[in-house]
Amino acid sequence: MNSLSKWLFRLAGTTLFMMYAVTSFSQAHKVKDFVIYEDTSFYAAFPSVIKSEDGEILVAFRRAPDRTVFQEKSTNHVDPNSYLVLVRSRDNGLSWSKEPELISAHPFGGSQDPCLLKLKDGTLLCTSYTWAYIRGDVEDLRQPVFEAIEGVVFLGGYVMRSSDMGNFWDGPFTPPSIPPEVKYSALGEPLPAYNRGALWEGHDGRIFWVVAASSDPNDLSRTSNYLLISEDKGLSWQYSCPVAVDDEAAFNETSVYETPKGDLVAFIRSARLEDQACIARSTDGGDSFGPWQKMGFQGHPLQALRLPDNRVFLVYGYRHKPYGIRARILNAECTDYGTAEEIIIREDGGSTDIGYPWAVMLDENRVLVTYYFNIENGTRHIAGSVLEID
Repeated sequence: MNSLSKWLFRLAGTTLFMMYAVTSFSQAHKVKDFVIYEDTSFYAAFPSVIKSEDGEILVAFRRAPDRTVFQEKSTNHVDPNSYLVLVRSRDNGLSWSKEPELISAHPFGGSQDPCLLKLKDGTLLCTSYTWAYIRGDVEDLRQPVFEAIEGVVFLGGYVMRSSDMGNFWDGPFTPPSIPPEVKYSALGEPLPAYNRGALWEGHDGRIFWVVAASSDPNDLSRTSNYLLISEDKGLSWQYSCPVAVDDEAAFNETSVYETPKGDLVAFIRSARLEDQACIARSTDGGDSFGPWQKMGFQGHPLQALRLPDNRVFLVYGYRHKPYGIRARILNAECTDYGTAEEIIIREDGGSTDIGYPWAVMLDENRVLVTYYFNIENGTRHIAGSVLEID
């Protein structure tokens, strides 16, 4: 090959690379980052977001005191004064209400991770779970129980409902304990089903909820995932089947999504797998799931949003340097997760204590991603990013 041929070959290669790069990174571009809610007296985390038919946006999150206001050394993810609250935007995310509205202050403990689902009839569901603080003079607490830290015992999950876009909430309603679960609650009862992750209302009106449970009393932290189904808009729940179970790996915070073809896809947070995002699929309407698989990238937890052209915007937190928020755009059936290009939304987080993103469409071309964040390990706050989708 002569010099001219070599130069033309290199030029062609460079052109192909540039074309590929433009294609890969032109799926979405960020418009802006902004703060949705921040108060230095409070630790705000774990948001979810929905949008009403008339354009109002609700962001729910968990708010607890920042324990440093009491001169404590740190704040953690379990707190007796942890409540579920929400803020609103009536101008498509340009401004937000300043004072959060209460969704739930559980009478027996601190609540976590409000997960919103807007049903087709306008009803809102909000799932959560609770920790109870138990004093040291209890001698016969029914075992096994899960303790986050000494004296903080799991109460399990609950559900809130609203028929007026979150102005008034009914509940808490307690879901059933599922058959694989071996843990008991702080009340000595079989542990009610629980999890952090997006629920989905299927095309036939059924609601799908992937929950977590411990089946091994000798290894309570090795949770697995299971499917619950509601046929009455979340008033009652029935156990269906395992979603992801393994003898070594643990699976917990999981979102579920129904494809246009009708497959149910579970996007799974793992443990003991070096932070691998995982996936499992049901092709029979939730009667069973095939074997779980690694997705080939790190990140958690994940949430899937259907785009107007049926592609799927999959967003997740990234707790490795540089800490931040990432996403991928998958095809309609979510089969190209291994090759879909990664979109970096934020990489300026101050520590691993960030993430839990949740996305909603602002209009035909723009997505709002909500998440909790900190800058230079400062106040934990609820933030948002707007992306334009090509």
